This record gives sequence, C-alpha cells and structure tokens, in this order.
Amino acid sequence: MGVSGYEISTDRERLDVDTIYHFLSDESYWARGIPRDVVARSIENSLCFGVYHDATQVGFARIVTDKSTFALVADVFIVQAHRGKGLSKWLMHEVMKHPDLQGLRRLLLFTSDAHGLYAQFGFSAISNAWRFMEVRHPDVYQQP
Repeated sequence: MGVSGYEISTDRERLDVDTIYHFLSDESYWARGIPRDVVARSIENSLCFGVYHDATQVGFARIVTDKSTFALVADVFIVQAHRGKGLSKWLMHEVMKHPDLQGLRRLLLFTSDAHGLYAQFGFSAISNAWRFMEVRHPDVYQQP
C-alpha cells in the first residue's frame, strides 16, 4: 500500500511542529486554540507518524501508548489540499501495523466524523461504555 509521490515516516526529526500546530489550532474541531507548547509536548511524548509530499508535511497521526497494553490514536489529519488520494487510509494502515502497537489489549480513538475510515481497521463503538469515565475540560484551550 502507498500513494505515489508521498511517504510516511515515524522519524520525529522530520516532523514540522508549526504545520501540526497550525492545523490543530486553526482547522481541527477537537483542538482549536491549542497552544504551540502543548502540541510540542504532546509530540515529544507520543509515537508520531508524518505524511510527506516531497519534503513538505501534509499529514499526521499521534499515538499515546505504553507500547505494551494500550494506545490512543489522536490528532489524525491530512491537510485539505492532499485529501481524496487515500492518504488517511494508508496512514491508518501504517499505524495499525507498527511493531510497537502489536498485541495491545485496547486501542482507542475519539472521532466525530471519520467512523467509516476507522471501521475499516477494526474500530467499533465502545463495548461496555458504562465502564469508561472521564474528566473533561472541552474549553481548556480557550481559557486565558
């Protein structure tokens, strides 16, 4: 699997933190207004995948994991100009086959609009949702 003219890498040195920050802060529905230092720290503490066209980053996925039992898929995006080429499907394929994410007991994600994409990789509604609890601060990035 792959898309001609693109590559996916987990090399943290290649990540364009400004591109990731601007997408999350300005274009995403889930992290609007997130501070740049929070984005940088989240990248530092996660397994990250960059999607590149030539040397330019055009996509991203961040995985929060202990590499043993649990992972949370977060901040998955392809910039608008590169959508419709199968990049998100390829990105998720690469995430799901990564060696550090094999044999996990639970792999979670939150999405409001991409259920069809993630279902192709085995994701479904949470079973026994009553067991999950959260502390939620939805406006944390909009507070002074």
